[in-house]
Amino acid sequence: MPTHTEKRRVPYTPEQMYDLVSSIERYPEFLPWTSAVRIRSRAVRTGGGETVDADMVISFKVFREKFGSRVDLRPDEQKIDVAYLDGPFKYLNNHWYFIENDDGSTTIDFFVDFEFKSRILQSLIGVVFNEAMQRIVRAFEARAEALYGSGSAAPA
Repeated sequence: MPTHTEKRRVPYTPEQMYDLVSSIERYPEFLPWTSAVRIRSRAVRTGGGETVDADMVISFKVFREKFGSRVDLRPDEQKIDVAYLDGPFKYLNNHWYFIENDDGSTTIDFFVDFEFKSRILQSLIGVVFNEAMQRIVRAFEARAEALYGSGSAAPA
């Protein structure tokens, strides 16, 4: 039942960070352990936003697992919610909120909670979970730096 919650201030706009995180198909280019992403379906919702069902393949050493998720994209609210569809988890919940600060920077509110069906995988992730989450957050920050430069607002 690893859970990670983090609020991080970055020198990019909420729109930039939302665009980066919502570009799911680009994850294999920069996200650790993500070897493939396949979009199953996209549906525009009445009232705005989009729902994307996607498969993600995670590879770590000898382990390779595929899981499906439903990604609820809400650009007007600068929010992304992820729900589990199928794969090696008992459950998976994840959200991203992008909050604009007065200086134009963004506070990212990130949350993930999951549990593997396999006790072996669950015990393995328990050992490296915090380090893995920090690497993932750093990968998104590095991607933002590569795409948008050093940003226009200084982080706190």
